[in-house]
Amino acid sequence: MPSRPDDDLTMGPSGVVTAPGGVARGPGREGSSRFTPGAVIAGRYRLVALLGRGGMGDVYRADDLTLDHPVALKFLPEGAIDPAQLAQFHNELRIARQVSHKNVCRLYDLGEADGRRFLTMEYVDGEDLASLVRRIGRLPQDKAIEIARQLCAGLAAAHDRGVLHRDLKPANVMLDGDGHVRITDFGLAVATGDANAVRAGTPQYMAPEQLAGQAASIKTDIYALGLVLFEIFTGKRAYDAKTLHDLMQLHESGTVTTPSSVVRDLDPAVERVILRCLERDPGRRPGSALAVAAALPGGNPLADALAAGETPSPELLAAAGEAEALPILPAAAMAAGFVIVLLAFAAVVPRASIPGLVPLDKPTDVLTDRAEQMIATFGYTEPGADRARGFTIPPDPPRWAQQQGPADWWPSLRSGTPPVLLFWYRTSPRDLVPVSPASSLSSTDPPLLVSGMRLAILDTNGRLVEFHAVPPQLDADSTPAVAPNWRSLFDAAGFDMTAFTPSTPQWTPPHFADTRAAWEGPAPDRPDIKIRVEAAAYRGKPTSFYAVGPWTRPTRMQPLARTTAQAVVSALNVAVSVVALVGAALLARYNLRVNRADRHGAARLAIGFVVLASVGWIFGAHHVSTTDVELRELLIAIGFSTVLGAIVWVFYLAIEPYVRRFWPDGLLGWTRLLSGRLRDPRVGRDVLIGLLFGVGLMALDTAQGLLPQRWGYTAPLPPFGTSVGPLASTAFVVTRWVSALYTSLQTVLLVAMIFVVLRLVLRRGWLAALVGVVILTVLSDNGAAFFGTWFDLVLIPLTFVVVTFGMFRFGLLVMTVAAFANKVATGLPLTLNLSAWWATPSMLSLALLIGLALFAFYAARAGKPLFGN
Repeated sequence: MPSRPDDDLTMGPSGVVTAPGGVARGPGREGSSRFTPGAVIAGRYRLVALLGRGGMGDVYRADDLTLDHPVALKFLPEGAIDPAQLAQFHNELRIARQVSHKNVCRLYDLGEADGRRFLTMEYVDGEDLASLVRRIGRLPQDKAIEIARQLCAGLAAAHDRGVLHRDLKPANVMLDGDGHVRITDFGLAVATGDANAVRAGTPQYMAPEQLAGQAASIKTDIYALGLVLFEIFTGKRAYDAKTLHDLMQLHESGTVTTPSSVVRDLDPAVERVILRCLERDPGRRPGSALAVAAALPGGNPLADALAAGETPSPELLAAAGEAEALPILPAAAMAAGFVIVLLAFAAVVPRASIPGLVPLDKPTDVLTDRAEQMIATFGYTEPGADRARGFTIPPDPPRWAQQQGPADWWPSLRSGTPPVLLFWYRTSPRDLVPVSPASSLSSTDPPLLVSGMRLAILDTNGRLVEFHAVPPQLDADSTPAVAPNWRSLFDAAGFDMTAFTPSTPQWTPPHFADTRAAWEGPAPDRPDIKIRVEAAAYRGKPTSFYAVGPWTRPTRMQPLARTTAQAVVSALNVAVSVVALVGAALLARYNLRVNRADRHGAARLAIGFVVLASVGWIFGAHHVSTTDVELRELLIAIGFSTVLGAIVWVFYLAIEPYVRRFWPDGLLGWTRLLSGRLRDPRVGRDVLIGLLFGVGLMALDTAQGLLPQRWGYTAPLPPFGTSVGPLASTAFVVTRWVSALYTSLQTVLLVAMIFVVLRLVLRRGWLAALVGVVILTVLSDNGAAFFGTWFDLVLIPLTFVVVTFGMFRFGLLVMTVAAFANKVATGLPLTLNLSAWWATPSMLSLALLIGLALFAFYAARAGKPLFGN
């Protein structure tokens, strides 16, 4: 090594020492070139002048006679070629051609003339930063900031293409006559993650971990960037060592000269960013070159990229935009406004939710005890190995009540007839394990196939609605069966058996029975409604019981009725979903191939969802004591969550580059969130705005649910509180939250993809928005806007106008939060009646949303006093 580390000397993996641009000072043959100015090379390039000569060969300025513009030709030396030099030559072309950016010197092609290989590259008419600093000393601060910002942009472009430079230094940075920066010499560049643990580069500009022999990374390039910035802002080197040993000792000591000790009037922001780049711990350095550019005083990297017609990278979005605290007044107004409207919604929503309309005085444990007593009364006294319980909303009774009742038919549900909310309780001699990985355990999953399984379904008054028991598969008992005690079934159902008359059985029991019977009579609390009782028994024990009302549909024979138009819209929904998934897969593949997808963000999003879905399964699944069964179910749940996470991953890879191109401002908060900056003020601001959009959607849903009967139209089905699983167990609340988050994210990504495709096809944002609203209105709820009242025809399109405005103006994070808040508030049962036994799930959901608003307010204040000074 020379007596002092020279920034012109580069150590390659093979020990070759070269000068910038391949002009060597180390091993190599010094000889005169046989090419003279005016010579035509390869029939295309006329040499103008020799620019330099060294161990890596000669560099000429030339004119491209075909394209009529100047180029530089870099020749390998004559004679025997070191294989390492040839490999480095090829590597420079292969790596550098992956990067296309105005601040990176372009390499065009590889050629050969008279037995000598050469590279053609962009000719930069100027000088390198090393000679400029030697000539004039430190640069004026405003000029240095301009150069630093261009240098960051070029380095970021390389990193965005997965390229590590590994030899960034002033001598490899050219400055043309217009002050534009070009990063040159990618001879030591490697792909990100493929850097070998060797000392390759210029020792004076190596990071401590490189000097220690560790692999290069983006953070080592950031360190070299910091050293270059130190030099152009101060005119001095950060480390002044005479030998490599001294240089390594300086790094090991952890001491670095502060820029302000060299230049007293240096902007503190410049010093902070340089010192961050020069952190000994790579983890404490800026995450990207764009983060360095964003931290420099003045300027806006995002605006600069957009003005240049470039698509900003994910790293630029994470680094760009405001970092200031949201002013106290708008932040507090948004948070307080959300909380007030949410509580008002919770006060109103029980009047439009099934849990708030039906008699719900008996807690889950009381209903469970009632079901167990019934089963014992029917003669089934042996305990089961497993049991489960839950609530469900059957589809037919509410529809019948809507069709047969007055316009304002909701109050009729308070009697409990028809039963629009059912409690089910089942036991089994084996572990109860659902068959479908996509659903939790229910009254029908697993199906009643195992001998000894029993199912009792009650209304919320504790009256039996349905009962099934699976008889033994093998029965060697030949004694005559006793007569069934039908009265126990009537008592359990709350029917007066004397008011019912025998009838011919019509409903076939699902399991074998040796006795069948049927009766007809009035409903106890609604004498105007005729009830048919169908029962079956085996050896004197009831195996089947149905309380059949006029609303009861033979589900195994007759599907839910729908019109031809509804069937067409439903098929269209399926087709759009399939086409969207296939199209997303193709777009994702393309974006990955051209290396413009946000791989890290997509991976974090997918992994985060898989983890959340697994946590949701832990809380909401029916767990069993058999270890191998529980492990199998866990693996199935993780596998299913992984599939859902993969779908999110595909959609995100497909649309994110286009959203970044068309609406980059809408990705700022989202990108920062995915990068782990939870307390970023932009994230806080977007979450607050998203919550406000969420209560806006709640208001539109409330209007759609409550206004029709106010104007004399038939009330719709109660729209709120339809996720009744948490009534049976508070643990289901977490599962519903995870489900709401996934559904919200999937919906937002699908909507974003529709807008992206329309924007690409129609080429105008406003037209894409208009057509998107029409498409979403048609697809929403199988065309409900066209099959309902005029309220639906007005309010559903208005809802999508709000969604479209939020998507175009504020982006993914805002609308995902809005959809999540809306789904939690409208889907889970809510009440402000703290004395209600089912208030706990309501309070947890309200606490979640209010806590989210408070955290967003805290993050938006960016560490400033929460309530100002």
